[in-house]
Amino acid sequence: MPGSTIRRTLSALFAATVLTLATNACSTGAGQDDDTVDFGYISDYNGASLLAIAQEQGLWKKQGLTARTKVFNNGPVQIQALGSGDLDYGYIGPGAMWLPASGKAKVVAVNTFTYADRVIAQPGITSMRDLKGKRVGVPEGTSGDMILNIALEKAGMTTGDIQKIAMDPSTVVSSFTSGKIDGAGIFYPSIDTIKKKVPKMEEVASTKDTGDVFPTAFVAGNRVPEKKNTKVIKVLQQANDWRAQHPEESIALAAKMLHVTREQATADASHVRTLSTDELAAQTESGAMDRRLKKLGDFFVRNKQLEKNPDPSDYYAGDLYRKVHGG
Repeated sequence: MPGSTIRRTLSALFAATVLTLATNACSTGAGQDDDTVDFGYISDYNGASLLAIAQEQGLWKKQGLTARTKVFNNGPVQIQALGSGDLDYGYIGPGAMWLPASGKAKVVAVNTFTYADRVIAQPGITSMRDLKGKRVGVPEGTSGDMILNIALEKAGMTTGDIQKIAMDPSTVVSSFTSGKIDGAGIFYPSIDTIKKKVPKMEEVASTKDTGDVFPTAFVAGNRVPEKKNTKVIKVLQQANDWRAQHPEESIALAAKMLHVTREQATADASHVRTLSTDELAAQTESGAMDRRLKKLGDFFVRNKQLEKNPDPSDYYAGDLYRKVHGG
C-alpha cells in the first residue's frame, strides 16, 4: 500500500476514534487524573520489562502514581489510543516511530535498541527476489513493515513487486503457519511461535544485517502535562537502571507479566540491546540519539510515511529526559 494511502487510512482511523470516544475522553479519559497513569505496551520483553520492574519495585508509588497497564498488538494502535485519550503512555518499536515524528505523540524515553525484526519465508524461498509476485503479510506501520521495506529497497525491489497483504501480528502467524501467505514482515517473539509449526521456515532479511541501530521508545499523548511526564520518566529511568543491574531477575519479572516461560522471555530478550540511563542520557546530550532518529526519519520519507523529516527535538523530549536524569 503506498505511503499516502497509509497516511489517509490512519488519519481516518484517528478521526473515527475521536468522534466515537470524544465524550468519554473528555470526562473520564486518560490524563484527567494526575495520579493515575494509563500505560499501553506490547506483549514482549521490550514492551513489558520496565513496567514489570516498576510495579514489582514499587517505583510508581514512590512518585505518587498508580499505573494501569493494557496490552496491545502493536504500536500504531497505541498511538491511536493516545490520540483518543484512552491512554497516557505507550510503547512503540522503531517501525512506528514515524507516528510521533508526524506529531501524533511525544517520545519521552528511548527504551532499547532492538534487532528482532525479520522478513521470513516458506521453506525453499531463500531470498527477497524469490518473493517476487508472492503473498507477503505484514502489520502495517510496525517494525515488521519497516524491515520489509528496508529489505525490498536493498534488493532493488518495491512493494509493487510483491502481493503485500496488511494483517495484524496474530493473523500473520496463523496465515503463515497454514500456508496462506508465502512470506511476512514480522518480529520475535511471534517468529518463535511460527517456528514451532514451520521449523524449516527461512529468514531472508534481518535488522541485524543492516548495520543500523533501531530504537524502541515510550511515548506520551500530546495532552499529557509535563509534570506527569517528569514523574513517569523518573520511574522509567529507575526501572531501566534496575534492569541493567539485574538482567536475569528482569527477565523473570517480564516472563511473569507476559505469562510465558522464563526460557521464552530469555529468547525474546536475546534480540535486545539494553543501555543504562547514563548511556541513554549521554547519547541524547551528544546528539547521537537525534542522529539515529533522523536516519529513521529519512527512511520514512523515502517510504512516503512522512512528507518531511522533522528535527527530532520536535517529538523527542530529550531535554526533559536529561533534566530528570540529572535531578
